[in-house]
Order: sequence, then structure tokens, then C-alpha cells
Amino acid sequence: MGNTFGAGDDSLYLSNGGTQVFVEVLTLAVSASATRDWDHRFAGLLALQDQSVMGRGAVGFDLGELDWGGSGAERAAAKRFVLDVLDLAARRHRWDELGYEPPHAAAYLARFRQIVEAFEPPASAPGADVLPLTGAVACCVPHRVLSALPHWEGCVFCHR
Repeated sequence: MGNTFGAGDDSLYLSNGGTQVFVEVLTLAVSASATRDWDHRFAGLLALQDQSVMGRGAVGFDLGELDWGGSGAERAAAKRFVLDVLDLAARRHRWDELGYEPPHAAAYLARFRQIVEAFEPPASAPGADVLPLTGAVACCVPHRVLSALPHWEGCVFCHR
């Protein structure tokens, strides 16, 4: 059992343990990078990948299901943000705080970066029920990361 992150047929399949590593290193990077509304919604989407809350093998997303913005400039900025988050994570941002050496994380990040880089966000804005959903994203103070409050208390690190 595992989880898939990708764009259509171009995907990264991760075991449950691999998913935990992938989400944790991305959470550290997205928390340091998010400034715009779209960025915070993407951070919220990553927070919703917490298998301790959602269930093992029950997370993952397809880039084609995201609302990338209504204009070409918005879509380009959103895609650039995701690529920048991946790059920051690949530079091992705050990995020393994980308490473990994240196995295969660099390979997961590199593969997902390839997927994002090749992906062309759709020109038409999807409906209101697409990801990332609007809503509150909170901060887990002890871990200094964004979390999915009000959906649940704590963050991906609190739920370990």
C-alpha cells in the first residue's frame, strides 16, 4: 500500500514510509516559503497528506486537480513556487531537525520536480471544489511549520 503524487500518468508512487519522509521534508520547506494566498493553500494541501490523520495509503494528489490560478501569470507564479519549495527541500532545509536521515528523500524530490517541471497547469480555472481548498492554515509553534488547523490539532511532526 502506498500513495501517488503526480500529473496524470506521470507520477511518483511512494510507500507509506516514503510518503511520510516526502511530506515531512516538503512541510519544512513550504513553511519557510509561503507568503501568498496560493502558497498557503498549497501548504495546507501538503498538511492534508498527513497519514497519521488521513490514514496510511489514503493520501496523494494529482497536479491536474489543483487550481493553479485564472491567468497565465498566476499559474506561472504558482508553478514557480512549487519548484522553489522542491529546490529548498532538496538543499536539506532543516533536515537536521527531523531526528533521522531521510532515506531516499533527495530522489523523491528530484523525481517530483521533474513531474512539476514537465506539467503545464491548465488554462481554465477549475471549479470551486478543487485543491488546494481555501481555508485557514495555522502554524504549529513547537515545530515552526504550517499545519492544517482547523482540520485537526498539531502538525505532521506532532502526529509521528
